[in-house]
Amino acid sequence: MQYQPANQRLRIRILQAGVLLLAAPLATMHPAFSGDGNDTLEQIGVALVLICIAGRMWSILYIGSKKNRELVTTGPYSMTRNPLYFFSTIGAIGIGVFVGSLVLTLVLGLAVYLVLVATAGREARHLEALFGDRYREYVRETPLFWPKPSIYREAGEVAFSPVALRRTFLDGLLFLLAFPAIEAIEYLKDAGLVPILFHLL
Repeated sequence: MQYQPANQRLRIRILQAGVLLLAAPLATMHPAFSGDGNDTLEQIGVALVLICIAGRMWSILYIGSKKNRELVTTGPYSMTRNPLYFFSTIGAIGIGVFVGSLVLTLVLGLAVYLVLVATAGREARHLEALFGDRYREYVRETPLFWPKPSIYREAGEVAFSPVALRRTFLDGLLFLLAFPAIEAIEYLKDAGLVPILFHLL
C-alpha cells in the first residue's frame, strides 16, 4: 500500500479551528492564577514559547527543503523523529501557562499533542515507504515524539533553506502574537467591556 504524506493544510486547519473554538471561552473566563501574582507564570509561559520558536528554527536548519527528499537523522532529528511537532507542543503549553489556567494548559497541550502525534504517525508510514530499511532502523533507534538527549548526534555541516527558515520564523511569530491578544482580552475584562461568565482552574 502506498501511503501519502500527511495533509499539512488539513493539520493547520484543524489547529486553527481549535484555536477559534477556544477563543470565546478564553475571552469570558477568569483563570484561577491571574492577577498581579501571575508574573512568574507569565514569564514561564513566555520562556516556553521562546523555546518553541528557537527549537523550531533549530529543527528547520537541519531539514529545510529536504523533507521527503532526504532522511535527516542528525541534530534535533537524532533525539526525536518529530522535533518540530515536539517544540510546537511546548509552545501551546506555554500559552496556557501564560493565561494562568491549569485546565487550559492541559487542554491546549493535549489537543496539540494528539493532533501532531496522529500526523507524525501518518508521516512515518509515508517515510517508511520512501526510505525502507534505513527508516526502519531510524525508527528502532529514535523516539517518535519525546526527545531522548542521550542519543544526540551532531552533523558535520548543514546546508539550510533560507525560504524554509523564514517561513518557520513567521510561523513562530504567531505564537508570540498570542501574548498581546491575551493581554488585550484581559484589559477588556478589567474594563468591564467583556463579561466574565465563569472561573477556570
